[in-house]
Amino acid sequence: MMRQNSSESTPAASAGVRRLTIDADQAGQRLDNYLSSRMKGVPKSRLYRLVRKGEVRVNGKRAKPDTRLENGDLVRIPPVRVRESAPEPNVPDKLAQKLEQAILLETPALLVLNKPSGLAVHGGSGINLGVIEALRKIRPDVPGLELVHRLDRDTSGCLVVAKKRSMLRHLHAQFRDDKVQKTYQALVAGRWPARRQSVAAPLKKNELKSGERVVRVSQDGKASLTNYKVESRFGDITLVQAMPKTGRTHQIRVHCQYAGHPIMGDPKYGDDRSEQQTKDAGLKRLFLHAARLEFALPDGEEVVVNAPLAPELKTVLKGLAQRRSDNGQNS
Repeated sequence: MMRQNSSESTPAASAGVRRLTIDADQAGQRLDNYLSSRMKGVPKSRLYRLVRKGEVRVNGKRAKPDTRLENGDLVRIPPVRVRESAPEPNVPDKLAQKLEQAILLETPALLVLNKPSGLAVHGGSGINLGVIEALRKIRPDVPGLELVHRLDRDTSGCLVVAKKRSMLRHLHAQFRDDKVQKTYQALVAGRWPARRQSVAAPLKKNELKSGERVVRVSQDGKASLTNYKVESRFGDITLVQAMPKTGRTHQIRVHCQYAGHPIMGDPKYGDDRSEQQTKDAGLKRLFLHAARLEFALPDGEEVVVNAPLAPELKTVLKGLAQRRSDNGQNS
């Protein structure tokens, strides 16, 4: 098995193309994360460009940054000249403290935190510092930190990070086989009908000329299902629980839009009504929150984690409830 030490990426041009074999301990991680560990000093934006251009290949074929590597995969890494090692971004003390305080559950093998809105889960595409990079900096004694799943940058709530490769592989299988129960809270425009308990609509990712990624309902898209339950009503605004049964990009946001009830504070999938209601409610961010996760550990123990709403979202709900009471409305 051909192995390379990550320290071999130096300020000079690398000796040539490297072909590295993934072993059992490395299996399960994303291609972009693997490249970051093997190409120190290369900016993430450049890594993504190498992957898009096909200069990085897995088993001789083009791959995507989020491709999950498997035991025995052969990864081709092209020679890259690095002028000098790019300095790793510093984690501000305020952010470090915020992330430590956001941890909801921690064991020797994993941690779950209540991710703040506005913070990307990982760097790339112009973002130098995400949750995982920050955690690696403030937890240097835990070398194996890896994201188990993703949340949109503006979505808050339960985010699982593995501390051991064995736990990463186990939880990846749980998510892949739809064994993880996910419950989100979303504040949507309009009066969501109680009888509408699910949205099943295939989703397809598209990229605009500007490079912006959007997701649309399309018959040639991937099958997608989200279950819904009304939690509270505030006149012509509804707080719903959304329980995605598949894990497509922007799934809940697009399914709400498709149902005619876009999530408030959503600049990508909102409409004029939701924008006005967002403004009237004093909401300054996307109201989508990963409130609850339920999954099983390798020994069969069931884990349930609940993430409380951020103060700014609680304030919005309190204001809506007060307005409902002042207007004499029933829930």
